[in-house]
Amino acid sequence: MSLLPRFLKEGDTILIIGTARARSKESIRPAIAILKSWGLNVITGKNLFRTHHQFAGTDAQRASDLQWAINHTSAKAVLIAGGGYGTLRIIDSVNFKPLMKKPKWFVGYSDTTVIQCRLAKINIACIHGTMAFQFTKNLTASFSIKQLLFGEDVSYNIPANNLNRPGKAIGEIVGGNLSLLFALAGSTDDLDCTNKILFIEDLDEQLYHIDRMMLQLKRSGKLEKLKGLIIGGMSDMKDNAIPFGKTAEEIVWDAVKEYKYPVCFNFPAGHVEKNMALYFGKKTELIVKKTGSSLNSL
Repeated sequence: MSLLPRFLKEGDTILIIGTARARSKESIRPAIAILKSWGLNVITGKNLFRTHHQFAGTDAQRASDLQWAINHTSAKAVLIAGGGYGTLRIIDSVNFKPLMKKPKWFVGYSDTTVIQCRLAKINIACIHGTMAFQFTKNLTASFSIKQLLFGEDVSYNIPANNLNRPGKAIGEIVGGNLSLLFALAGSTDDLDCTNKILFIEDLDEQLYHIDRMMLQLKRSGKLEKLKGLIIGGMSDMKDNAIPFGKTAEEIVWDAVKEYKYPVCFNFPAGHVEKNMALYFGKKTELIVKKTGSSLNSL
């Protein structure tokens, strides 16, 4: 059972840090204004707006801000500024143990999967949701983060999909970006999917890469041990001159069609405009029916 950080209330402090690609002050300013409108005190990492090639500062600077956020004694949540690539370069330079005594919410997705898998290893819940630089892209998706941070009960209704497999599952959600899960395989942050509801999404990948990554999940035994599977956005997929012959969704289905647990496609999360927030590591109910699906926080 994962440890839940305390839910937020007005007056609490949230931190914004960059662990991957560089982001400008202009791109983060709207998120700061929105967070303040929620009644939160916002503090940014001292290296947030630094640049080092494509990164938000050097590896040492980004690691320093992540450690600062982990160690911060009064903050209740940490919002990652943006994704891209870079968190994998610093994750082993950071000590997450202070969170085991005083957990706080971490919010992000995509490259933040690296942090979320580390948190799963130490059984601390977190939030898969829109990052700071995207807060104005869809205000409904951004507001869903507030709902989760403040501990509101949230239910999502998802339209039916021909590939869905009906069923019901109750458990903790784990997962994130499929490419990052693949990159973490065999490492200290390799994800344990046993009796979990797995969420996956991806962006700008070759279809045969999706096939290879799904086969890795299957051959490692992860897919057979699930309670359920949720597939978010599989956006801007690429194909070779000779077509692979299947969509990303069909590739995923082929990898799990022999199992019995519920499978929900086209969940509005990931690299999609309506990137609705999800609890990772908190008890959740997934119901998949032919007429549509629902995901309910418990």
